[in-house]
Amino acid sequence: MKRPPDLSIVIPAYNEAKRLPRTLERVRDWVDRKRAVAGLEVEVLVVDDGSKDDTASVITDWQSRFEGLRLVSNERNRGKGYSVRHGMLEALGRIALFTDADLSAPIEEADKLLTALEDADVAIGSRALDRRLIETHQSTARETAGRIFNGIVRLLTGVRFLDTQCGFKAFKMKRSRIIFEQQQIEDFGFDPELLFLARRHGLSAVEVPVRWAHDPGSKVHMVRDSLRMFWDLVKVRWNALAGYYPRHSAT
Repeated sequence: MKRPPDLSIVIPAYNEAKRLPRTLERVRDWVDRKRAVAGLEVEVLVVDDGSKDDTASVITDWQSRFEGLRLVSNERNRGKGYSVRHGMLEALGRIALFTDADLSAPIEEADKLLTALEDADVAIGSRALDRRLIETHQSTARETAGRIFNGIVRLLTGVRFLDTQCGFKAFKMKRSRIIFEQQQIEDFGFDPELLFLARRHGLSAVEVPVRWAHDPGSKVHMVRDSLRMFWDLVKVRWNALAGYYPRHSAT
């Protein structure tokens, strides 16, 4: 890499040895196009969350074929929220984007988020703004649970976005770093916390409709993780009241 990256892409990964080769190939092809056409310098950080399979070996093997690919390792399995936080705080790019290892939102959709960041500090991918862009839907039960959860998010946090849970979000890091420094939630309920913190620190955020396809190999358990995410929302409210999110001016 010849100069500091313009963009960092963070991919949390837990036992993703089977899916990562295809994901890294798609991301590498997109990065190569951005470098060739726009002169964009990009780094990709895959955060291995204490995987028990060959996830780390897959990443190190790909480093010889993927300029700017970095392996970031958690000391043990900590959860998706922790992995995203770890990767975002390690990122060197002016803009940092995190995406799921299954690329449910195609990496090409990152162009929409980057465009949105011309006028905002935070851009979040959304399945709810235009459901015609959903190529493969979740089950009716999952989609209904998602709508209920979104209502609870609005009630407990004041965050008004239609879809807080899409794992495809981009941030201008100079102003947004503080929200990852203050992030407390380590499991799947971290997304509303990030958006709550962005609002608390006066960051401008925009919701962007993106193409998305449900992966049947999703690691989110509808009942167990829904209960955990509800509890995480309660934690966010408590953390705010307890002073764990002190306000600072974002510069």
